[in-house]
Amino acid sequence: MKTRILCIVFFGMLTLLHAQQSTDLKTQRIKTLLELTGSGNIGVQVAKNMIALYQKNYPKVESQFWEDFAKEIKAEDLVNLIIPIYDAHYTTEDINAMIEFYQTPVGKKMIQKIPQITQESMQAGQAWGKEIGEKVIRQLK
Repeated sequence: MKTRILCIVFFGMLTLLHAQQSTDLKTQRIKTLLELTGSGNIGVQVAKNMIALYQKNYPKVESQFWEDFAKEIKAEDLVNLIIPIYDAHYTTEDINAMIEFYQTPVGKKMIQKIPQITQESMQAGQAWGKEIGEKVIRQLK
C-alpha cells in the first residue's frame, strides 16, 4: 500500500515537473517570436508617438519631463504583458510555425515593414477619427 502511494506521488511530481518544463519552453518560444517580430519595439514606437501627441497638446510642459517619461517605456515590459495573451491563444506548435514563417524572406520583409505600416496606419486612423468627429459635429448642428 505504501509503495502504491509513493508511486502515485512520484509520478504526480514527474507530471508536474514535465508540465512546468513545457510551460517554460512555450514561454521561451513566445519570447523568441515577439523578439523576432519586434513587437515590443513597435509598442515602444506607438507609446512614443502618443507622447509626441501629448507634447503638442501640452506645450507648456518642459521637454525634460517627456524625455524622462519616454525613458521609462521599455519593450521588455510590454513583451512580458503580451506573453500570457499569446500563451492563451496559441499552442506551442502555432508559435513554432510563426517563428518559422518570420524567418522566411516574406516573413522578414513583413517584420521590416511593420513599423512603417504601423506609423502610417496610425496617421490614417487619426485622420479617419477626425473626419468622423467632424461629421458628427456637422450632423448635430
